[in-house]
Amino acid sequence: MSAQDYFCHGSMDGIWKAGDNGVCPAEDEKASLLENNHHLPLGESSDTLLPSAVDTAPLIPFMETKLYKRRWVMLFIFSAYSMSNGFMWLQYGIISNIFTRFYNTDTVAIDWLSMIYFLTYIPLILPVMWVLDKRGMRDVVVVGSALNCIGAWIKTSTANPSMFSMALLGQFVCSVATVYILSIPSKLASLWFGLQEVSTACSIGVLGNQMGIAIGFLIPPILVPNVDDINELAYHIRIMFYISAGVATLIFILVIIVFQEKPELPPTQAQAQARDIPPEQYSYTASILRLLCNKPFMLLVVSYGLNVGCFYAVSTLLNRMIIEHYPGEEVNAGRIGLTIVIAGMVGSLICGIWLDKTKTYKQTTLVVYLLSLIGMLVYAFTLNLGHLWVVFITGGILGFFMTGYLPLGFEYAVELTYPESEGTSSGLLNCSAQIFGIIFTIAQGKIIDAWGTLAGNIFLSVFLLIGTIMTGFIKSELRRQKANLQAEVQTQSKATADLEQGEPEILKVGKL
Repeated sequence: MSAQDYFCHGSMDGIWKAGDNGVCPAEDEKASLLENNHHLPLGESSDTLLPSAVDTAPLIPFMETKLYKRRWVMLFIFSAYSMSNGFMWLQYGIISNIFTRFYNTDTVAIDWLSMIYFLTYIPLILPVMWVLDKRGMRDVVVVGSALNCIGAWIKTSTANPSMFSMALLGQFVCSVATVYILSIPSKLASLWFGLQEVSTACSIGVLGNQMGIAIGFLIPPILVPNVDDINELAYHIRIMFYISAGVATLIFILVIIVFQEKPELPPTQAQAQARDIPPEQYSYTASILRLLCNKPFMLLVVSYGLNVGCFYAVSTLLNRMIIEHYPGEEVNAGRIGLTIVIAGMVGSLICGIWLDKTKTYKQTTLVVYLLSLIGMLVYAFTLNLGHLWVVFITGGILGFFMTGYLPLGFEYAVELTYPESEGTSSGLLNCSAQIFGIIFTIAQGKIIDAWGTLAGNIFLSVFLLIGTIMTGFIKSELRRQKANLQAEVQTQSKATADLEQGEPEILKVGKL
């Protein structure tokens, strides 16, 4: 967390609670009482707000805030940059059979052109989060877009059967750029957007990457047809790489010229107060340790990793699964992937708007996770029926809930970890997702080779079931913590009342 995020504190032994992505409940309720004469439904309503929150919180004076129209420009530029990177992640995997033949290698090697994104993220996320906290969002976005552009141009030289190693280098550089992307949406939303639109803004930021994945499913099978002539195939591959490099260059120029760190005036009282906090009051290492000791958040880290890891495995291996049951349908495999992601984008937007309206983080997250499990089971048992239209429908259902879960995880993490940095909590979530993405992609690939796609998808369903149970445990743990906190408040209130009456409880016991 940067000093700009670190201002609001509770009065109960370091217990922290979030309102809407960066406003503690007490402050937000006070704002509601003063401005709207009613309470905003923050957090989980009665599940998270203590009755005495408004009365016990320190009074912080209100400061000038403003919402700028150009906040949407910042969000659009970031989304375009994220989209470009997401496209390059899947441009090999969705036509893996073609690249296997072109580079004369095996499917595992082609899978690693996608999985290198997961592997790179794990060791680099902590240093990049430190840079995000110390140097700010603009520097991180500029460096990431530069790496994305460099990696894209490296790949323009790999349209040759002997250049697989250079292709891996290009993907590696692009994968480093990904580390500079995935933690930004919640950070950008909190710095630029108001209380009632922050979840929607975060969802749109996540959608940029999902849109890139959708294009990565759709465009490569169209631009690179499965032709027999290697020279013709090299020509089509080269065209695809030059298009992606040109787009990445344009986006990099836009980032340099237009993208800003934060507005002149903050969008919320939380950000207004946060700007007055000296940087030396914040310790990055202490923030990481606090997050690792936050039991509900760590449960979310694992459950989020299981869900998103399953999505990564399905995306990486989709071509192999479709081709096994529908030979020669590379284009339709891409269209099915497009359907999964587009449905997920709709789900993400709906979930973001729903959270902005209701703030029901716990209930919504659990329901969407459960429906992701159901969608995975339906997809698994209908894939081999021989009807592509069925796969389109079941893939859309799966994507709606599984991809729709992505912004839910980010916003729930902010709710559980306030006032820690949004970028830090998001980074740990994504790190978990990359680890499980590698494990699930390798394991499911081996299972598909040995026992077929049904066994591979049931394998993923088992872990989604585990994740659903863990998500339920988060709610139970929060209720336990709330009960303990309420008991502590009651004890302290009773002791205070006794002291005010001049008859402390310990004296009463002594008299007896």
